[in-house]
Amino acid sequence: MEAGARKALLLGGGLLLAVLAPFLLYPVFLMKVLCFALFACAFNLLIGFAGLLSFGHAAFFGSAAYIAAHTVKEWGWAPEAGLLAATAVAGLMGLVFGLIAIRRQGIYFAMITLALSQMVFFLALQLPFTHGEDGIQGVPRGTLFGLFDLGQPLTMYYVVLAIFLGGFALVWRTVHSPFGQVLKAIRENEPRAVSLGYRTDRYKLVAFVLSASLAGLAGGTKALVFQLASLTDVTWQMSGEVVLMTLLGGMGTLFGPVVGAALVVTLESYLAATSLPVPVVIGCIFVGCVLLFRRGIVGEILHRLPGKGNR
Repeated sequence: MEAGARKALLLGGGLLLAVLAPFLLYPVFLMKVLCFALFACAFNLLIGFAGLLSFGHAAFFGSAAYIAAHTVKEWGWAPEAGLLAATAVAGLMGLVFGLIAIRRQGIYFAMITLALSQMVFFLALQLPFTHGEDGIQGVPRGTLFGLFDLGQPLTMYYVVLAIFLGGFALVWRTVHSPFGQVLKAIRENEPRAVSLGYRTDRYKLVAFVLSASLAGLAGGTKALVFQLASLTDVTWQMSGEVVLMTLLGGMGTLFGPVVGAALVVTLESYLAATSLPVPVVIGCIFVGCVLLFRRGIVGEILHRLPGKGNR
């Protein structure tokens, strides 16, 4: 079978499995996986293809969750309007953060994003509309476009699935576009990209804004799914968690963050019912994967397959 046909068959099988999944597994669990998978894909666009390590992506994820929750619950906006507002605010924050941080590289870039993220955390703790440590609870899911009742778990699941597929398709299209090729060139050797005439700061800024917007879309969707926006969404631990998901699955691969997010969410969900210390267990698994699969799970599989360059 040709590679193209095999890839189409795998994608078709995966899509069919995603459609049938809520009849086999708990829909809320699946929606959590999809939200964090989109979050990890957004983060991977930045670190995996542009080579920029951000330790502050929880700022976009959490802020968007607050915006979606507030607009839908307090202002009575429709869920689609709440999600658009959350994505737009995250994108604007990404523009501001990017303008500040993008001229620095390596650990300096990471530290600036972490510092800005911590500022967002303290704002979330102090601003009245976030309700401090209580967060915004009881967010109504509402009716999408006035037609689809998101209070129904199956309806909500398929909406979340559509959002994830749309975000994933955008990442795929970006990576396989000329813009994505320039990002890879910047990741591999930025001085050479500059010498070829590319204004690398502009490319990195666009990638940063796009990544922040998608992270915001994931955060807003998560707020509707769990009907809650809380401080947990903006903590530095959340930024670390998305780094963990991406590295476990395979940084720089399209499906790696999806696999990493599914693995981490599954471990957190099922280990929570046991007496085992969840962070310690996940940390041990992370260390094992780093030692055995330095390219991440999907990255290692792709490396061992024939035609590994065709991701």
